[in-house]
Amino acid sequence: MMISLWSVLMSSMIMSATGTTPALKPEDLPVCADLPDPFRMNDGSYVKTPEDWRKRREEIIAILLDNEYGHMPPPAEFHVLKSRDRDVFKDKDKPKDRFNAVLRKVVLGFGEKNRVKVNAALFIPRGKGPFPVILSISPVTEKKLEDTAQLVTERGYILAGYQHHDFDQDNDDRSDGMHPLYPEYDWATLAVWAWGASRMVDYLITLTEVDKTHIAITGHSRCGKTALLAAALDERIALAAPHASGCGGSGCFRIMGKGSETLALITERKRFHYWFAPKLAEFKGKEDRLPFDQHFLKALIAPRPLLSQDALDDHWANPMGTQYTSQAVQPVYDFLGVPDNNSNYWRYGTHPMTYGDWEALIEYADHTFFNKPLVRDFKGRPFPGYSIPASWHVPK
Repeated sequence: MMISLWSVLMSSMIMSATGTTPALKPEDLPVCADLPDPFRMNDGSYVKTPEDWRKRREEIIAILLDNEYGHMPPPAEFHVLKSRDRDVFKDKDKPKDRFNAVLRKVVLGFGEKNRVKVNAALFIPRGKGPFPVILSISPVTEKKLEDTAQLVTERGYILAGYQHHDFDQDNDDRSDGMHPLYPEYDWATLAVWAWGASRMVDYLITLTEVDKTHIAITGHSRCGKTALLAAALDERIALAAPHASGCGGSGCFRIMGKGSETLALITERKRFHYWFAPKLAEFKGKEDRLPFDQHFLKALIAPRPLLSQDALDDHWANPMGTQYTSQAVQPVYDFLGVPDNNSNYWRYGTHPMTYGDWEALIEYADHTFFNKPLVRDFKGRPFPGYSIPASWHVPK
């Protein structure tokens, strides 16, 4: 099966193919110790209307792709090479042949002669659909996620996921995955994975079982960074829920808690420089000259719901910085008339994504998608003493 995707994406997704902001070095940029103003246009004017914000949104996309993530190719056609269903999750209270969900494993082919093959899977509830979706940037058929998949389907959601390494291996080798198909693009690994998430959305919206208006995305750690970027660029994603995404994700470059991963550390040659555009590393030690911070990435999700999930003892992921970017993006949500769509979920503990985190995500999705009441607190600010910058405010 071949799907042509241009018509469904042109009105719902903006991805810059080439840089549009000046190729300035950090020393050429002014010092901005506080967080940059998301409402100030590149020409110095200010956002005053929702129409202005749409223009500013395009500018922010260009700034982030130029400086942090690299530029992505347009949507691509794909083939569904394999699709196989089997019953899962036997119902203990029903006859022995009764199952509560279907596991669908698929293989998607991209490029000439399906050169790149991507493995994906969906756990689909039994019953009458269409069902909302939680798209996880992970191979969701892993044994450790079996309880999670059962939870998600029992709550009436499809759990979908894909092997992001099929799009690009987690290393600096540009000879694998999608890179050979698009050699003219400078996209870094996080951008490749995020582009892959949008290709998964392309596939999901072809399925009759999928509620196309209620697709959430999540991911943990590096995949949390990916989920945030994918949701920022693809407006078909109705809810973003990055987990422990830290540096280059929800965390702030300028505000760092003790023991947090810094821009300099994450872009070291022996570590994860290839996740980002090379230009980002130029700002190590010069973070106060960045023409953005991660509240810009979060601003691209507004007015859609955003749930940043973090553990308070996960110092490496900079939960303090995540709180700061959440506070800094709040004026954007206020301006767009949806102040309650910007939320956080905090828990005690360390880095891994727990069963309880999934429960919190489903509760928040139920609330934002279907107006069900909340039990947990999604508005807490555990780090005192921080407020949004005084140098800018909600436009009037």
